[in-house]
This record gives sequence, C-alpha cells and structure tokens, in this order.
Amino acid sequence: MIYQGSCHCGRIAFEVEGEIGKVMDCNCSHCSRKGYLLWFVGREQLRLKTPAEAMATYTFNKHVIQHHFCPNCGCAPFGEATDKTGAARAAVNVRCLEGVDPGALQVVHVDGRSL
Repeated sequence: MIYQGSCHCGRIAFEVEGEIGKVMDCNCSHCSRKGYLLWFVGREQLRLKTPAEAMATYTFNKHVIQHHFCPNCGCAPFGEATDKTGAARAAVNVRCLEGVDPGALQVVHVDGRSL
C-alpha cells in the first residue's frame, strides 16, 4: 500500500510504501515531547514529493538520526538514519499519514530513556 504523508502546512510532502505492522512509542526525551508513533521502513520506501531543501533537520545525543521537520509549521513527519547493518532507514511518524487511525495500530512501547 502507498500512504501519502505531509507536515501540517504541506511544505514537506512524501509517500511511503509498505504495510504498517507495529509502530513504536518511545519515551526518550525527544520522541515523547513530539508524540511520535514511528513506523520503520527502508529509506527507499519513502519518496519525497517536495524538495529536500524544504526541510530543516535536528540531531541530538549521538547525532546519528536526522530528525526532519518543517521550518514553517514545526511538524516532524519523519527521520532518517542507518541501522546496525548500514542499511538506510526511515522512521515515519504515522500521525502524519493520511487515512491512518493510530488507535487501530499495534503499539510497542520502547524505553528509550534507558538507552
């Protein structure tokens, strides 16, 4: 399935292909403040529909994840990093996908504060 996603104002728009299985609710200082529900996919499954220059990027702690957000509306629809094998991954905030009911998804709680 192909999902359409965006920030609130539409300056960042993308599509992501796959089947949403489990999503992650992390309690780290960043994810908990943003209210993320993250779906991890291969980076090739996410295609930007707007220029990458439309995004701003935030990194913290070990600076390995590029958390992208809109400098206009502040919404943070996804982040990018590489996994332990070196594969490019995207962490999609399912709250930014059209037609997805977060309450219907299987949520896995992760203790990111302890990492």
